Amino acid sequence: MSSYYRLISRTQDAQGVARAEYEPTKHAQGVWNPQEQHMAPATGILCRELELYGPRPELRVARLNLDIWGMIHFAPFTVETRLLRPGRTIELVEVRLLSAGKTCIVAHAWRLQTCDSSSAQGLEDPPLPAREQMHDRQEFSGWGGGYISSLQLKTDAQSRAGHARVWLKNELEMVEGQATSDFVRLMGMVDTANGVAARAMPHQWIFPNVDLNINLLRMPQGRWLGLETRQQFGSDGIGLTSSVLHDDLGVFGHSEQTLTLRAMG
Repeated sequence: MSSYYRLISRTQDAQGVARAEYEPTKHAQGVWNPQEQHMAPATGILCRELELYGPRPELRVARLNLDIWGMIHFAPFTVETRLLRPGRTIELVEVRLLSAGKTCIVAHAWRLQTCDSSSAQGLEDPPLPAREQMHDRQEFSGWGGGYISSLQLKTDAQSRAGHARVWLKNELEMVEGQATSDFVRLMGMVDTANGVAARAMPHQWIFPNVDLNINLLRMPQGRWLGLETRQQFGSDGIGLTSSVLHDDLGVFGHSEQTLTLRAMG
């Protein structure tokens, strides 16, 4: 089976900093520039390293904030993971992606202690339509790159520019020769939200995100990611893509992406 990345090496030093070396495959290629990686699988590989770093069964990721510092080069790269804030019930982990001598992404994950809160559980977001009620799409109109071509897509008939409801799936492993957890697989598609409800075609405007913020009500399950996405463009060159995240069990979180808008000449 194909994958988004190949692992070269992994080490951990005496200070507890883990370092993993990877190289991307063609499936990690981005849409804005063929020489860069797409943020979606890059998020997935960071989540993979987060998952491997000091796991504690009583804690889980509740919030993941990723800031994009610069171009994510389509080249071998390093992921560094360290514990910033240890704690018995709350801890903060940092994961960095470095390539071509520069920091490309800095991610911070809050891992919180879990407990049984089922008696107080309550959700407000409505469910997505079932996949059987949606239309298969062979491709994302106007979008290219190796990552986008790796996806299966189902779209609600009422989806439009600015507001879309879709289901996404891929059949690739995140790392060659290693099984991909549901958490890594679904987190590795969340950034796709910025293209599913595009208010403008990419030959008219470019609107890359400078960050990706994910809040998790629970850990996701399954292989399909459902997105109810709204995209809004302001009048001064800044936009926002907001999504409710779904899996086969229902809503599991929200995501936000801050956009920088630029008209194509």
